[in-house]
Amino acid sequence: MPWDQSDAKRHDKKAAGGKSARQWADVANSVLERTGDEGRAVRTANGVIKKRKEKPTRKRAGKRV
Repeated sequence: MPWDQSDAKRHDKKAAGGKSARQWADVANSVLERTGDEGRAVRTANGVIKKRKEKPTRKRAGKRV
């Protein structure tokens, strides 16, 4: 069962829309294709989104614009 962006919110609230939802669906479908395990695909996609959300944003510390 391939997933699309609308499925992302149901499985991970952090992937509610936009780029996160698109990335979630791409990762889940890729893992499902490689392994055939839906549970693993969802867990992996959730983990990718979690890491993406935790990633600190780059700031221009000390630089003037």
